[in-house]
Parts: sequence; C-alpha cells; structure tokens
Amino acid sequence: MGADTPMSGHAGPDGAQSPFDLGDGFRRFADHVPLMMWRTDHAGRSTYHNECWLQFTGRPLADEIGDGWRRGLHPDDFERHARIVAEALESRLPFTVEFRLRRHDGAYRWLLDTGRPLEENGVFHGYLGSCFDITDRKNAEEHAERALIEKETLLAEIYHRVRNNLQVMVSLIGLYGRAAPENCRGSFDALGQRVRAIALVQQHLHEAPHIASIDLRDYLHRLASGLGQLRRAGRIGVAVEGKGTSLVEPRTANALGMIVAEVVAECLDATTEAVTCSIVIRIDAGIGAPVTLSIVSGSGEAAAEGRDCVPKLGPRLIAAYASQAEIAVSGTATAEDPLLLHLPEPRAYVPPSLPPALR
Repeated sequence: MGADTPMSGHAGPDGAQSPFDLGDGFRRFADHVPLMMWRTDHAGRSTYHNECWLQFTGRPLADEIGDGWRRGLHPDDFERHARIVAEALESRLPFTVEFRLRRHDGAYRWLLDTGRPLEENGVFHGYLGSCFDITDRKNAEEHAERALIEKETLLAEIYHRVRNNLQVMVSLIGLYGRAAPENCRGSFDALGQRVRAIALVQQHLHEAPHIASIDLRDYLHRLASGLGQLRRAGRIGVAVEGKGTSLVEPRTANALGMIVAEVVAECLDATTEAVTCSIVIRIDAGIGAPVTLSIVSGSGEAAAEGRDCVPKLGPRLIAAYASQAEIAVSGTATAEDPLLLHLPEPRAYVPPSLPPALR
C-alpha cells in the first residue's frame, strides 16, 4: 500500500498513464462508501485510502500513503501480514488476510483485508482492496474456544468422578455377592457386569472426538469391540452393519450404548459360559430420513442352567433407556422380531444469545 501522490493519477511500470487511475468521480464514490478501501501502485505501496479508512485511523491521508499506514499494524501481525502480501504481490494474485490495526482511540481492531490485482493487457497496475471490521466475530470465536476448553475440562472431571464411583459400586456389588447365598450370587454377578458395561459406555462417550456431535457408526464400532471383551472374551461377537452413518447428540448416543450393552448382557445371561453369542446391529441412515437401528441377538444354543434367579429385566431397561432419549422402540431382538430403534430427528441448534421469544 503506496508512495505516489494520492490525489493525482500515477503511471504504470512502463511510465504510461494507468487505466486504473483514481479519478475524482471514483474518489467521491469511495469516500462515501461505508467501507474501508485502499489502492496501491505496482510496487505494493499505497496511493490512496478512502474517508472511511481515515476516520478509522484518525490520521491524515499524507500519513497513510506509502508504507505509513503500516505504523498502525499490531506488532504481532506485522511480519505475517507482510509475508502474505509479498507472496501475493510476487505472483500478482488476490489475497485475503486478517490483522489488527490501531484505531483512532488507540484500540486495536481486527480487520479482514481483501486485495484484488488490477491488470490490463498483461500489465500489472497494483491492487485495489477493502477491509471489514471483524473484531466482534474474532472475540466470539475466542470466547467459544475458551468455553470449549472449559467444557472439555469439566467433562473430563465429571468422567473421572463417574468412573471412580462406578468402580466403587462394582466392588460393593462383588462384596455383597460373595456374602450372599449361593443361589443368589448369579444376580449379583449380572448386576456387576451391567455396571461395568455402564462404565464402558461412559468411557467411549468421553473418548468421542466431538462430544457434542457423535459419529454413531464409529461410536458403536468402538463400543461393540469393548463389550465383546468385557465378559466371556472370544465367545461373543458384536457386528455393526448397514449403510450410511449419522451424527447424534450425547443423550442419544448414551441411550443407544446402554441399550446395546443390555442386549449383550441378556444374551450372555441366557446362555452357558461355553456358548458363543452373536449380536448384529444394522444402521439405516439414509439421506434426509430418520435413523433406524435393527438389533438381532442369538446364540443358537440352549439356555444357561441355574440362572433362574437372574431377573430378566432387559425389555424394561431397554424401554427406559429409549424413553430417556425419545427413541421409539419395538421388537424382541430375535431374528423373527428384530429390536427396532427409531432415533428422533436432530434438534435445531438455538444460539444462546437469542431472546426466549425468538427461540
């Protein structure tokens, strides 16, 4: 941004008059535009800044032309801005850069600067550009970033406490189970396994790359692998099939995780330790259609003996988990009657800044 006398036309690199000279008509137009505008010569030195720019900086035009305007650049942005502009100038390409410029009151404001090369018949005549004040946007981005860091820290702390509490519960259940009559120990064992499954669901939720929007297929793949090793390792397989994927809210992912864990537990409770169980989860996530899951559980073997004292709570627990996340559920998870889960439509995001009347 440049060095020639700003109020007169300037010559191109060959000494001829530039067809892009700023005439009085253009300057009158530019000075009334509520947008910061500038112009450079072929060497990248400013030759013009409009009235909106001058009002922003509070300095006369004579102080801004050439490289004078750069004195208002934030020190931390000076080298980066110079590098981006120099690379664009060398290639005579458009450029966009964000930087902070000192305002007339001494405050630094973020500007989005866009420059376009002026060429005719292969002759480069400099750049014409404009700037938008994006300080509010940058502040909002920084606030959102800080809020995300705080949220992740809080979630990590919550997960740590939940995990510790679940470990204590598993220990207590084990102690009571060992002290219980022989014919009741199966119930305590089943309860302990379910608590471990809950802990595994919470672990995989915590490990999701984006906690606010969880990739359903990836989440179920990871969870299924963990559930397959949690109990009767090597004798239970959980496969995730189907087409498409979907991003779901944490409450939906949590409910689905608990439902899958319960289906696995029911299959294991109903069969002997030597039996191999298989669970197949099919995801139907067509574009524009509600997401549906179909779960089939089976072992092909006889039921376990001596498990009559273990209450069959699966259907009631699955219904409760589904209700918490507004998931419609039907079926019994058999090949003839698959467990069908119809996920709710994603809720539209409402910016917290909107007043209640507009939400």
